[in-house]
Amino acid sequence: MPKFKAGIRAAAVAAALAAVAVTAPQAVAAQGPAPAVAAKAGAQAVSAKADATTRAIAKSDPQAVAAATVCGSGYTLLKAVPLPLGTDPNLRLGTLFAYGNGGKGCAILDNNVGKSQYMYLRVCKVDGTGCDTDTGNFSEYAGPVNVSSFACAPITAKMGNTSGSLYIDYKSDTVFPCD
Repeated sequence: MPKFKAGIRAAAVAAALAAVAVTAPQAVAAQGPAPAVAAKAGAQAVSAKADATTRAIAKSDPQAVAAATVCGSGYTLLKAVPLPLGTDPNLRLGTLFAYGNGGKGCAILDNNVGKSQYMYLRVCKVDGTGCDTDTGNFSEYAGPVNVSSFACAPITAKMGNTSGSLYIDYKSDTVFPCD
């Protein structure tokens, strides 16, 4: 998770620089433009429609909320799914994070194992078109994968020692809201 955590740290630094820009824009301008980051932090960046599991994961792991900045600015955490399904959220091997921003969707499959694993993440529009896939061996996370219209967008998340030795093989049509 060093890359993931480093990305979160970079987002926090960028947020701090952006805050400085409000009071002293010339100080930041000398450094160049700050990267776009979500304006909200902590539980405020969790969707009001998020379920109890998502809220609990966000509370225990604020980096999960801040990870929305990997998707771009303005994304909020819609859902966090501890994987494999049925696993105690504190013992999860992977976590699927789904983020939204004005009808656009973004997902990340977080590697909670702590070493490089085969990972596959795919999201499509509800009609099966406009798919975005990320696959390979990752020590941090797979993704972000994006969909231009997330309503009921089907998602697939896989993780294992190899593509033929999976311990996570998750498919869902309901990670993103259907409203």
